Amino acid sequence: MSDTLASEHQSSLELWPIGNCQVSGLIDTRGALVWGCVPRVDGDPTFCALLNSDQQDAGTWRFELEGQVGARQEYIRNTPILLTTLKAEDGSAVEILDFCPRFEGKGRMYRPVAFSRIVRPVSGSPRIRIILRPMKNHGAALAETTNGTNHIRYLLGDQALRLSTDAPVGYILENRTFRIEGDTHFFLGPDEPFTGNLREEIRRMEQSTRKYWQHWSRGLATPYEWQDEVIRCAITLKLCQHEETGAIVAALTTSIPEAPGSERNWDYRYCWIRDSYYTVQALNRLGALDVLEKYLGYLRNIVDGAKGGQIQPLYSVMGEGELNETTAAYLAGYRGMGPVRIGNAAYKQIQHDAYGQIVLPTAQGFFDRRLLRMADERDFESLEEVGEAAWKMHDQPDAGLWEFRTRQEVHTYSAVMSWAACDRLSKVAEQIGKPDRAEFWRERAKAITEKIEDKAWKENGEGGHYGASFESDYLDASLLQLLELRYVEPDDPRFVATFEQIERELRRGEHMLRYAAEDDFGAPETAFNICTFWLIEALALMDRKDEARELFTTMLGHRTKSGLLSEDMDFETGELWGNFPQTYSLVGTINCAGLLSKSWNTIR
Repeated sequence: MSDTLASEHQSSLELWPIGNCQVSGLIDTRGALVWGCVPRVDGDPTFCALLNSDQQDAGTWRFELEGQVGARQEYIRNTPILLTTLKAEDGSAVEILDFCPRFEGKGRMYRPVAFSRIVRPVSGSPRIRIILRPMKNHGAALAETTNGTNHIRYLLGDQALRLSTDAPVGYILENRTFRIEGDTHFFLGPDEPFTGNLREEIRRMEQSTRKYWQHWSRGLATPYEWQDEVIRCAITLKLCQHEETGAIVAALTTSIPEAPGSERNWDYRYCWIRDSYYTVQALNRLGALDVLEKYLGYLRNIVDGAKGGQIQPLYSVMGEGELNETTAAYLAGYRGMGPVRIGNAAYKQIQHDAYGQIVLPTAQGFFDRRLLRMADERDFESLEEVGEAAWKMHDQPDAGLWEFRTRQEVHTYSAVMSWAACDRLSKVAEQIGKPDRAEFWRERAKAITEKIEDKAWKENGEGGHYGASFESDYLDASLLQLLELRYVEPDDPRFVATFEQIERELRRGEHMLRYAAEDDFGAPETAFNICTFWLIEALALMDRKDEARELFTTMLGHRTKSGLLSEDMDFETGELWGNFPQTYSLVGTINCAGLLSKSWNTIR
């Protein structure tokens, strides 16, 4: 690819995630690593070309095939190992195998801050040029280099990455095109000498990584239909977990706009209590208990740190609460649509649904006999403190799940989550033989129900409906979750009336809006993908399964070639917007597949 073609390349969300639950990267359709943060998901974007507008020769790592005319990509089955084939006009071709090492060894999981790539010629006499230009300080400058005979060190401020390779180091440093005549190996990782035979070790790492992921996927309890789609979403959700602490990030990126030029650009590389609840809920349905166990450990630390006080809506993957929001001045943004935000001011917000979203996944720990560490009475005491906060705040104003920055109301979704916290605590108390506490929490759940029915129900000329908040009668898609949370039954007349009006006001063809009312940034311009999946779930539960299947199939058709979705979609063109890959959207795919699939008994 020439410099001219590189500058003409436009970023898109046709991206392929790789990772090992310590670091992650996004590979574009050219086989270029265009996004990757070091030393973890919320770190400095060493590879940042995705947000560097037309500056595509900085913050990238790609292999340019001379005379390239095409590319094809696919994952190795049931792994996040990516195979990219580049083809040239003269018939020559190369394959690029991309992975981040992950496998068990010496009694622990090996998941280094490292990206591994193997390039092999597969036909003709291919000539390639290697563009490897990591950046530092959020795109402020290219990393300086030092080098030896078989390695290059990239200095990234307080740390360095070392490229160990059997390719000619001089060709890489001077950006020279050269003929590639045999398998060539690259390991960009910790700044320490690579031990062992590079070729043999990287091949061993790839085989061990492949075996790990295929065995992990083998343990998933997938639905009969849409198995490949569900497995891909499950693997990607696992890549969104920072395994060291158990935190689950909302997405791997920052500042992909929710709509073109909207400045709705947010940093999603943090752990939202809400998003993580939905993630572990979906993975639990597949039997992926390792993610739940790690996340419950993270939650216990969050609850301990709060000491009975307010739980923030989000934290860093290390549990840090202060996530000051700034902008990366040197990055132009996705397709030049800045700002690029680092940090997220939503950590300062009051969002009372968080209490329910701590109780609900934690409650499983008292029932699930498969867990290595089952919850005990001390955990119940801590959980009751969270329940106390839910009780105190169930009728108090907050920013709501859509994180309004300029207004607060008593949001119905938050109140229902507080009800769910009390309801599930009563069930846990029964499980561990505390009938008095079970009755205590049952009464509180009942009192919250009475408050919701009194304050959230809005009479109108169409049979009435639940409002998105106690103070106003507008509708939002979160009201569909009253079914999922078991607050109402599918045939509840109040829910049916609400559903009919939500569908009429918020549905745009095959898509759903979060809400139609103007917010801090004006009227929404794109659909919110998880809301479309909530619509599909509601249709299925209300015995409109044929309609739900048709809509689900349509949504699957909007996925990237990697089988994934971002947060938002243009409801007229179908183009994806928002951070990628978005855990909410992957959760929606898994949940709807499980609801709609034919039973395994149909073929057994």
